Amino acid sequence: MKTIEKNNYLLIENDQDSITEFTSYLTTHHNDFRKKNVVVNLEEYTELQLDEILGFLELSNVHKNGKRSFVIVNNALHMDKVPEELMVVPTLQEAEDVIQMEEVQRDLGF
Repeated sequence: MKTIEKNNYLLIENDQDSITEFTSYLTTHHNDFRKKNVVVNLEEYTELQLDEILGFLELSNVHKNGKRSFVIVNNALHMDKVPEELMVVPTLQEAEDVIQMEEVQRDLGF
């Protein structure tokens, strides 16, 4: 796992071959980043399957219950196929925008 600390979030990238192993690793090490907004960069996976992205659903829900953002960056899937509980956007810029918007909503009590 490669991490880069940004202004208001932690950018996490996979340095392993398997998405399944990466998801498992993130779940196991969730305490390391549970207090930060997270962007998981999967831009390099141009043939990502829905079941692979769904592996992040439980981790995303746990993270969001802690009042933090969890955003995945990938444009291989049609957004219509992704459950709305899972935030998937096509670019890093959009991920940053989502985090800013969610921070404002939390500040306003939504």
